[in-house]
Amino acid sequence: MAYEILDHTADAGVRGIGKTVEEAFCEAARGMFSLMVDLERVEPKEAMEVEVQADSLEGLLVAWLGELLARRDIDGLVFSRFEVKIKKEDSGYRLFGKAWGERLDPARHRAGVEVKAATYFGMRVEKEGDRWIAQCVLDL
Repeated sequence: MAYEILDHTADAGVRGIGKTVEEAFCEAARGMFSLMVDLERVEPKEAMEVEVQADSLEGLLVAWLGELLARRDIDGLVFSRFEVKIKKEDSGYRLFGKAWGERLDPARHRAGVEVKAATYFGMRVEKEGDRWIAQCVLDL
């Protein structure tokens, strides 16, 4: 599993790479939070459950990342570890996830840029060879 930060003119792109679509979604979330904090300094002290749904995998990625950002804003948490299960349903897809982290401490976590939202720009969720890619551009 891995994530990459992609160059973009005014914003930043994130690409999650995994053996499964679930791993790719987790790595996309790790990539997003790596822009905001030093992941090595975020301890998995608190677990937060997340459930989102969407018509497509692309929409599900935006919903997943958006919900994590909302939890950051509402609860003051930053996350470094993620786990998801994605289920195909008649109406689209549903993600059941868990994120582990702790309250933001800007001094200890070495706060980086503020990510405002995940966008559909540069969106891609697909299998490429033996790996899955989940990517989008983040609004900073």
